[in-house]
Amino acid sequence: MRRRLLLLAAIVIVPTSAYAQADNPTLNGVVGPAFNISLLDANGQTVTKLDPGPFDIAVRDLSEEHNFHLYGPGVDETTSVTATGNSSWTVTFREGRYTFVCDPHSSDMRGTFVVGNPPAEPPPPPPKPPAPAATPLTAAVGPANTISLKNARGANVRTLKAGRFRITVRDRSKLHSFHLVGVSLNRKTTIAGMGTFTWTVTLRRGKLSFYSDHPRLKMRKTVTVTAS
Repeated sequence: MRRRLLLLAAIVIVPTSAYAQADNPTLNGVVGPAFNISLLDANGQTVTKLDPGPFDIAVRDLSEEHNFHLYGPGVDETTSVTATGNSSWTVTFREGRYTFVCDPHSSDMRGTFVVGNPPAEPPPPPPKPPAPAATPLTAAVGPANTISLKNARGANVRTLKAGRFRITVRDRSKLHSFHLVGVSLNRKTTIAGMGTFTWTVTLRRGKLSFYSDHPRLKMRKTVTVTAS
């Protein structure tokens, strides 16, 4: 009787312990040889959504110019950029969003998929408003002992509102420079040089001076910059 009971127990216990764990689902990644990158499921379909859990991933890297980089919550696996070959990874995907990409060409060679039901991505922030257009001014020094800063109407500038300005500087004398100094601003041409230059500057509230660096000729004028 005891022998029969032991035999029955063996029949019940042995098959239960011998069960093999089910294989993980397999995904197949390919990068190269051209500018292609993909991640496919076992049916050859592009991966767009998966259930959370463990997966086996087989990657074929067919180019020495690309790599296959998979990352997301709890996962960060990559092949080498400069080598080719096959790689096998076992990863556990959590609920979230995942990306596979070629790092050197990330703007063109990339793909994404979701795992589970992650919350919707927040909308992108609104674009920054364009910077205000720079107000044109014209500066001149020489050829005689003259120096000026004028607005678009050709009038000499005495006051300006703080902001961005595009100043066209005409240095027409090898005896003078045009030197512009204000709050956090210091730009100048050279005494020996001549030519036309364009400066885009930001003028801040305070005093703005322009003058020649000639050591003996005192050519200096001042502009008041007010709040914008």
